Amino acid sequence: MAFRGTFDHTLDAKNRLTVPSKFRASLSDGVVVAKGVERCVAVWTPGAYDAFVAAALAGLNPLSPQARDLQRYFSANAVETELDAAGRIMVPGFLLEHGGLGKEVVVTGAGPCLEIWDRASWAAENERLAGEVIDITASLGGA
Repeated sequence: MAFRGTFDHTLDAKNRLTVPSKFRASLSDGVVVAKGVERCVAVWTPGAYDAFVAAALAGLNPLSPQARDLQRYFSANAVETELDAAGRIMVPGFLLEHGGLGKEVVVTGAGPCLEIWDRASWAAENERLAGEVIDITASLGGA
């Protein structure tokens, strides 16, 4: 499933996020919550996260320092969890810190995963993206 859309949400007092209802069925078999490459928290299905990590490491010598560092980053900074009965996931403290997340967050679709952003950080990131998308597509031959 491709995750699409932008949703304003809040974290509760126990740092739980209510996952948008339209995505709960896709996450019913498990969830991986992980550091995003940017300053956000990513929410994956376990299979999609494994495929993402495999693609990131593809072609690298597994004994190279870069491959070991990436493997360590992806493994150490991800937590497997499940949706609770109310469709929520708990966001661990180290991920809250990485994402700079407070109570007010935005859940964005990012294709194979969801991303959780601090609301103000997402507004700035989305504005940056809007200003650069034409140049990005032109540099890739898409415009």
